[in-house]
Amino acid sequence: MHLPPKGSKAFSASLGTDLALTPTALLHLLMLGSPTLPVGAYSYSEGLETLVAGCVINSMETLQHWLERELQWGSIVVEGAIAVRAYRAVHQEDTTELVYWNKWWSAARETEELRRQSWHMGRSLSRLLSSLDPTVMDWLEVCGTPCNWAIAFGGAAAHWQIDLQSALLAYFHSWVSNLINAGVKLVPLGQTAGQQLLLNLTPNIIGAVTEAMARPDDKLSSCNIGSALASSQHETLTVRLFQS
Repeated sequence: MHLPPKGSKAFSASLGTDLALTPTALLHLLMLGSPTLPVGAYSYSEGLETLVAGCVINSMETLQHWLERELQWGSIVVEGAIAVRAYRAVHQEDTTELVYWNKWWSAARETEELRRQSWHMGRSLSRLLSSLDPTVMDWLEVCGTPCNWAIAFGGAAAHWQIDLQSALLAYFHSWVSNLINAGVKLVPLGQTAGQQLLLNLTPNIIGAVTEAMARPDDKLSSCNIGSALASSQHETLTVRLFQS
């Protein structure tokens, strides 16, 4: 298993085709990206429920359009870039950077709902990791509480020597899958439509990974005002399937 040396700028390389995964790393990655990972991702819609209730999203086409725009301009790309920084910090044993980016991402979240989601999922993954592999506590305790989801995921990928590119592909794929599943329930859509959406969005996922790996610190911004407003209005819905 080859990892870039400490201080290497290879973390910002564009997406390649040679994924450096050992069998053990691949199995660890499948576990981290699995929808059955008990971190509570399935209980959040990230504003999607508000958009469906307002008939902004009411079909497979409108859901795909929304997800495409999120993967291009939304905060999920910034979140992926934060996971990159957590990965790099754990790999380089840079605890200062790990703490900094955890606090930075907590402060940068657009709504209280999104911040609490990130903390809840990060806390759940942290507890799971500490139970499964006690050695993760070497960096996990440094991160502090609350630990954001992107920080915990990126750190776990580095700790288990999963190459960064593969880890980010799983990260974005998991995010898209979760919101497609939410859309299947809310719109509603059929399971076949959900799988077709996931297939259609493959190029967008790859593009988001490339962007997250290359984005510098001074470009950590997004344009997702509509999603932020939908998230902040979610708690006012009369009937909700997902958490606020």
